[in-house]
This record gives sequence, structure tokens and C-alpha cells, in this order.
Amino acid sequence: MKTFVLFGALFGALAVCLGAFGAHALRDSLSAQDLVTFETGVRYQMYHALALLAVAGAMSQWESDALVFAGYAFVIGILIFSGSLYVLVLSGQRWIGAITPIGGLALILGWVLLGWSAWRS
Repeated sequence: MKTFVLFGALFGALAVCLGAFGAHALRDSLSAQDLVTFETGVRYQMYHALALLAVAGAMSQWESDALVFAGYAFVIGILIFSGSLYVLVLSGQRWIGAITPIGGLALILGWVLLGWSAWRS
């Protein structure tokens, strides 16, 4: 439980920092489309930082291996989904976008496992 609160807090704080970086430092150096892509990464990172806190809260209510897997799916999903969008925009390496959907699948899996845990509790 503590692990997912720590990851949630870390990813949440980082999302705020990256959002400010994008809005202030990158605004004049990125194309409009790249700025939207960067903001998508930030937004999904924040959503799933909050999802990690939800997993930790659920773990305080019921015990489930699926919750542990849900938490790690969110962590992996954030790293791959948002991380690949940041790398794509900041490096110009467009091929990295090919792995973004893998991160999206991990995020979806996290939500499914969180729901499954609630259903089974």
C-alpha cells in the first residue's frame, strides 16, 4: 500500500512540474501538435497518479493480489505511455510512438484489475 502512495505522490508531483515546464519553457519551442502531445502525457500521468492512490486506498479496505498487479500496471503504464510521449516530443524520435499503445494497454489493465478487485471483494 505504501509503495503505491509513494509512486502516486511522485508521479503526481512530477506531472505538475512537467505541466509547468510544458506551459512555460516549451510553449515557444514546440509545434502546437507537439505541445498537445506533451500535455496528453502529463494529463494521463496525473490521472494515473491518482489511480495509484485509489489502489492504495482499496488495499486498506480489502486484500487482493489483483490490486497489487493493478498498481504495478499503472506504474508501468505511466512510464511507457507518458514516458514515450515525452521522449517523442523532446527528442523528435517519432518511432518511439510505436510503444505508446503498450503503455495504454497497461493502463487499461490496471483499471480492469482495480474493478475486478472491487467486484471480488
